[in-house]
Amino acid sequence: MNLIIIAVISVTAIGIICAIILNVASQLMYVKVDIKVTQLIDVMPGANCGACGYPGCEGFAIALAAGEAKANLCTPGGSSVLEKISAILGVEADEIEQKIAFVYCCGDCNSRQKKMEYLGIQSCDAAKRLYGGENSCAFGCLGYGDCKVLCPSDAICMENGLAHIIKENCTGCGLCIKACPNKLISIEKASIPVIVACKNIEKGAVVRKKCSNGCIACTKCVKDCCQGAIIIEDNLAKIDYTKCDGCRKCVEVCMTKCLL
Repeated sequence: MNLIIIAVISVTAIGIICAIILNVASQLMYVKVDIKVTQLIDVMPGANCGACGYPGCEGFAIALAAGEAKANLCTPGGSSVLEKISAILGVEADEIEQKIAFVYCCGDCNSRQKKMEYLGIQSCDAAKRLYGGENSCAFGCLGYGDCKVLCPSDAICMENGLAHIIKENCTGCGLCIKACPNKLISIEKASIPVIVACKNIEKGAVVRKKCSNGCIACTKCVKDCCQGAIIIEDNLAKIDYTKCDGCRKCVEVCMTKCLL
């Protein structure tokens, strides 16, 4: 009987001591939460897509509360979320800076060469794990539509083994970026006038053998750009959008039609 009493007293004492320790720790380690951050998180879509440029909705909310971010960066939330954010912050609602996804590849089934016949799971991720997929170009679209499956807005379609963005449906949530094993999708301002739809950094002669639509770094776009907005870097044309005036002359002179 005495042993039972001792055990009960011991457990009770341990419980009291632990409770005291936890109470003291909670007081010492307490972090004050900005009520604005909580309010902002509550009105956000919760997609944690990163389209705003911050690590998820909480990161964006913290930056907003600290005055370090613009209220119009949440493209998936649209104007309704912008109005709520502006109301919480007590600022005037600007226009949403619309962003959409771009697929940096134009190598469809008619232009790319195969190195093998893939008969495995019809998934980009699965194909990538088997020698980089069936296509000779290891930088291009694998064509099985993992991005399409993950898109919540039905903004991606597959045509001739190549992913295409339906601009009218795209909210710029960025979920498709995570789905692409070749990292071919990027969220950009919807207003950009032209993109280099290729990611292959191999030499032009090698690219030409693998995909007739790939960038071969011929420099024609560089020479014909009046604004000096295009350079060749790592065997690939790159556009400086701060200089580009949207004339699209580069699109006209591109030999492989990889400028869209």
